[in-house]
Amino acid sequence: MSARILVVDDIPANVKLLEARLTAEYFDVLTAASGMQALQICERAECDIILLDVMMPDMDGFEVCRRLKSNPATHFIPVVMVTALDSPADRVRGLEAGADDFLTKPVSDVVLIARVRSLTRLKMMTDELRMRALTSLEIGVQAPERSAVADTGKSGRILLVDDRPSSYERLAPLLAIEHTVDVEINPAEALFHAAEGNYDLLIVSLDLDNFDGLRLCSQARSLERTRHVPILAIADIDNNTRLLRGLEIGVNDYLLRPVDRNELLARARTHIRKRRYTDDLRDNVQHSIEMAITDALTGLHNRRYMESHLATLAEQASSRGKPLALMMLDIDYFKSINDNYGHDAGDDVLREFAVRIRKSIRGIDLACRYGGEEFVIVMPETDLHVAGMVAERLRRSIAGEPFSIHKGARQIEVTISIGLSTLDRKGEAVGDVLKRADTALYRAKHDGRNRVVAEAA
Repeated sequence: MSARILVVDDIPANVKLLEARLTAEYFDVLTAASGMQALQICERAECDIILLDVMMPDMDGFEVCRRLKSNPATHFIPVVMVTALDSPADRVRGLEAGADDFLTKPVSDVVLIARVRSLTRLKMMTDELRMRALTSLEIGVQAPERSAVADTGKSGRILLVDDRPSSYERLAPLLAIEHTVDVEINPAEALFHAAEGNYDLLIVSLDLDNFDGLRLCSQARSLERTRHVPILAIADIDNNTRLLRGLEIGVNDYLLRPVDRNELLARARTHIRKRRYTDDLRDNVQHSIEMAITDALTGLHNRRYMESHLATLAEQASSRGKPLALMMLDIDYFKSINDNYGHDAGDDVLREFAVRIRKSIRGIDLACRYGGEEFVIVMPETDLHVAGMVAERLRRSIAGEPFSIHKGARQIEVTISIGLSTLDRKGEAVGDVLKRADTALYRAKHDGRNRVVAEAA
């Protein structure tokens, strides 16, 4: 797992030491001797993780971190402060500045590499989501960077898994100052609780009685519904080996007992902010995918999706020996609706038409806007006779109730013409099926409209 690590320190000997350690683990290492130089490198998107010294002459590490985390272009880069400062107040100050972790010198090689690898995995996942979400900007979906910068990390939902009363009776009230907290004292039930609770953070004690806390963490990572929920482990000070193992299997962060109140709250806020940001990225990706295959006006699938999906449905029908019907629909005299009442009225009709289509078909049927006022419905496991019955029911539904336009101020009569065809033989091109439905639709319009016509036998 390679990544570009930026080492920021004004003391050359410290830089050389960290560079040697990281290079030995096959990381690419960049260096900066000042906070301003580090900011310039990050602005050019040249690094994946930053190891940042605090005590520097021109600009201290706290200020560098604050600037990075307040900039939408760099806030997602993980920052690890590596410093001789070791008081809880210093750690909290670093975390409140936005640091992802705070390591005290001298840092053991094992701890350093474990943290870098853990953050590298998270950074790669975030980068993948960000790359996929770039198309969202092109189609008008708001990027989540600015809201992420403004997020306080408060008001999250936290599940605390701990079976020691002396521990959870202290931790839960502390967390409840800023978040909603549920306590699970039965580790065997914790995974089910986590999967059902839509939590922003799991806090797991690694010192559970008669239960392996690391196994619980591993199970949470393997379960789809909890895979992306951050995990903060809490352990006794002599549990370093298990904590490092936890980082390898997907634990995001850890705290050692006795837990400092302010550090607990600061780390919880950090991980909840990250969780919300990655969730927003995933939502953007999903939304952009939906927009790419969905007609924005009607909410039905668009022609691109229909053409790609129809071939799959036809192949399935042929291989199973099942019928497949195709219905092509056209709104009669739609141009006159636009001409007489305006394009807003035409949009009202198209939206309501899509609603009535959904009410008339099954869940397995595929309804698409083919273009303009033309629509296509693909009906798996349906022969021509049944398709004709569905088409006639839909035709009556359209003609039997007026359409409201201009926000309900007026109602107009609307009718449709429908052409039907079926997949005739195994291996037949779906384009031929569409052409026959289009020919049947042309006959319906030629014969007077407001009717259903099936392909010629």
